[in-house]
Amino acid sequence: MNDARPEADRTPTSNPVLRRALVWGGILAGVILVVGAILGYVLAGVPGLLGALIGTLMAVVFMGITAASILAANRFASSDLFVGAFFGIVLGGWILKFIVFIVLVVVLRDAEWLNTTALFLSLVAGVLASLAVDVIVVAKSRLPYVSDVELPKAPTEE
Repeated sequence: MNDARPEADRTPTSNPVLRRALVWGGILAGVILVVGAILGYVLAGVPGLLGALIGTLMAVVFMGITAASILAANRFASSDLFVGAFFGIVLGGWILKFIVFIVLVVVLRDAEWLNTTALFLSLVAGVLASLAVDVIVVAKSRLPYVSDVELPKAPTEE
């Protein structure tokens, strides 16, 4: 008899959830993009349109960086360095988002061709929609509470 235990599958079960969140987040961002662009153009002309487009694009990029960094970090799941690689990649994504956000705020702060109110409102709408999508997708997902667990065998009657 061979008592060797098979190697457990260490593929993260969160990958389908993250992919679903990306897809639904993209769809919702498309809706926000269209509605924001129409409202921005009607209320503030071309600067409002551009503000809504840039604000929504910023929200989509920031949402995408988070999910993409987690999906990229999950590729190291079978490695002994998984925890360090995971936190390094995800933290690097957050730092990247922070730097890009600060640069965009400084560059776009005084842009006369841009309605900053439309940019702000569409960015907030995109962030709130992203959070709502994340909550709904995670709440409806079926993830195991534990993984890599082998239950003891029931004693046999002799």
